[in-house]
Amino acid sequence: MTNSLTRRTCTQTLGASAISALIGPALRPASSEEAKDRKKTGFIDAHVHVWTPDTDRYPLAEGYTKENMNPASFTPEELFGHTAGTGVERINLIQMSYYGFDNSYMLDTMEKYPGVFSGTAIVDPFGPDPEGEMIRLAEKKCYAFRIQPAHSKQPPESWLQPEAMEKMFVTAAENRLALSALIRIDALPELDRLCSKFPDAPVIIDHLCLLGTGDANPPSEEQIEVLTDMSKHKNVYVKVGAFYALGERKPPYLDLLPLIRRVVEAFTPGRCMWETDCPFQVVNHTYEDSLALIRARADFLSNSDKDAVLRKTAAKLLFREDG
Repeated sequence: MTNSLTRRTCTQTLGASAISALIGPALRPASSEEAKDRKKTGFIDAHVHVWTPDTDRYPLAEGYTKENMNPASFTPEELFGHTAGTGVERINLIQMSYYGFDNSYMLDTMEKYPGVFSGTAIVDPFGPDPEGEMIRLAEKKCYAFRIQPAHSKQPPESWLQPEAMEKMFVTAAENRLALSALIRIDALPELDRLCSKFPDAPVIIDHLCLLGTGDANPPSEEQIEVLTDMSKHKNVYVKVGAFYALGERKPPYLDLLPLIRRVVEAFTPGRCMWETDCPFQVVNHTYEDSLALIRARADFLSNSDKDAVLRKTAAKLLFREDG
């Protein structure tokens, strides 16, 4: 059992006061002055999932059972057990697939810890009013929306052809709402097409487009060029993370640095943001393993570059802050 898993297990048994002491001042609900300070310092994790074993209050979506939940629980309090002492002060939550299009648990978590979280929600593109739902969720600090081929009910080569998907791009462009794409390299040509058609729509490519997973380990030069070519779209961003799943999948992940360097040089640090993809990062590895790759080992990044990747890009896009 790793130290990270031991810490997570311990937080499950702690009372409220002990949790407050564990997470420290950074991740507690902030006063107005503390909130101002968070805008200037402190890292932002751009990609974390949370869920609860309380499926009575928060039912799972059709097709999911408790057996699918692995780990069985990852609440914000368990998350704080991993972020404590790392310098991470804010987090962008990603709606977990276990709940389908019901964003209730994520929204309740955001409300419970004001100032700590922003949200990336999921809406049904074929629902009665997906555009209106995006606007309503944005009012609750969900400034990004996950999209993927499974939502469009199309294969990767045509996943953005349905009119419903195009309408999401229109709404995103008109309201400065980001579309966060969980895709592999085979879905990039379609994304390229829509980004050309709707250049004002902010788009995020999650997890380095999953280069270096499965058979693409390591990714080919052609695959890297397909990804870096997307930098021609000035509103396309990349999340740099999920290191536990890429390449050799072994800390300290030094084998990933050449890929990360290529991506950051293509997109610039101002369009790259660090993420862990917790809880999956901490199942067998640690939270610090992920953070350290950018903070301590990416020597090709200057201090200002690291500030962009670890804070400023996510602050701008996912928390709607400038500077």
